[in-house]
This record gives sequence, structure tokens and C-alpha cells, in this order.
Amino acid sequence: MQNPPDYRHDTVLPLPMEVKADAWAVDAACSGNPGPMEYQAIDLATGARVFHFGPMKGTNNIGEFLAIVHALALMQQQGLHDKTIYSDSYNAILWVNKRKCKTKLERTPETEELFQIILRAERWLNTHIWRNPIIKWETQQWGEVPADFGRKK
Repeated sequence: MQNPPDYRHDTVLPLPMEVKADAWAVDAACSGNPGPMEYQAIDLATGARVFHFGPMKGTNNIGEFLAIVHALALMQQQGLHDKTIYSDSYNAILWVNKRKCKTKLERTPETEELFQIILRAERWLNTHIWRNPIIKWETQQWGEVPADFGRKK
């Protein structure tokens, strides 16, 4: 089987037909919870990594939240107002829509730097308007999100 299928000319990745290629997929990874956390975005048209952050101590949900905000801010900066963001994290999408990171992570000297980044992200969400669609990546139907770090056992 050809990868991507010959009927898709808008991407180098194997994407389901219902997934737009004019989009970025974001994902986070965390070794332990909390633990070393990182996140990234992948351009679905090219397969290229758009950005990567971490690792730093955090949780997977925080990473998923920050990945979406990072993507929104970068898209706005680059004038990509209609590009879609895919995330497999229902919680992170909810937090972004509510403009608040509802983490239960304890604020300690070790996590203070991360909390400053969260505050910056929340401040950005509360001072900007965006129209980029943020769509839940349906892992059950579509497989792992293309931004997945590939570490699941």
C-alpha cells in the first residue's frame, strides 16, 4: 500500500480523508506524571516538525495545553488564521477554550518555571482572539496523532 495513498496530493503523511492537511498536529509526552514533559507540533502537509519544547518537569495535560497555545500564538504571528490544530487531548482543548490551565500539579520551586510559562500562555489566551479550529484527533478511528512521540508501550 502506498503511503500516503495516491488519492491524497496534499500531504506526505498517511492521513484519513476527513483530516485536513492544512493543519498542525500537536502532542505532548511525559515520563511519569509528573515527570520530564515535552511537546511538539508537526505540519500535516509536509511532515516537518514546526516546534519542540522541553523537556522540563510537568504533566502530560500541561504539555498538551501549552502545545495548543504555542501553535495558536505561532499561527497568529505568521498570519495563518485559518490553519487547523489537531490535538488528541480533550482536556487540553477544554482548558484552551476556557482560557485556563486547570492543572493539579503542585507549585514548588522545581515547577515554578513551568508555572510562569503557564501564566504567560493564559495571559496570551485572555488577550488574543483566534479563529483557528482546534479539533480533537480521533485516535480510535485515525490511529496515533502524527505529532505523537511514539513512546507508548
